[in-house]
Order: sequence, then structure tokens, then C-alpha cells
Amino acid sequence: MVPVSYYLVLSAILFGLGVFGFLLRRSVITIFMSIELMLNAVNLAFVAFSALHQALSGQIFVFFVIVVAAAEAAVGLAIIILVFRNRLSLNVERVNLMKL
Repeated sequence: MVPVSYYLVLSAILFGLGVFGFLLRRSVITIFMSIELMLNAVNLAFVAFSALHQALSGQIFVFFVIVVAAAEAAVGLAIIILVFRNRLSLNVERVNLMKL
């Protein structure tokens, strides 16, 4: 049986990679993927703690996080497509030019 600490370390590494990608990248798609990576890292931690405490509440919470992430992905990708069509770029510095 794998100790829970291994899952938590993996979750922390994934979350750190997501933060790194969010802060240092300039492409909207990369930032979007980094946010999804952070959400999945938190889900891994929830499932690890749920297995540790033999409770289903963590897994139920993960289900709701996945639902919210799916909705965020649909809306986020629609916004990204519209920005690309209008600006012909997905660079973060050019996105702030959307002001009227």
C-alpha cells in the first residue's frame, strides 16, 4: 500500500508546476492548462485525505470540483476562441487591449 504522504508530495509538485506555469507563461492556453493542473492537484490531495480517513466526503467534493472545472473549461475555451478571432494572438500582453 502506498503511503498517503507520497500522494500529497505528488499533489504539491503538480500544484507547484501549475503555479509556475501560471505565473511565468504568456500564452492564454498555457495559463489555462496550468489552472487545470492546479485543480487536479487539489483533487488528488482530496482523494488522498478521503482514503486516509475512510470518508466519502472528499470524493464527493472532488466530483463537484470536476464539474466546476468542466464548466470553466467550456466557458474559458469559448472566451479564448473569441479573443483569438478578434486579436489574432493569444499573448497575455495583447489581451489587455480589449478595453474600449
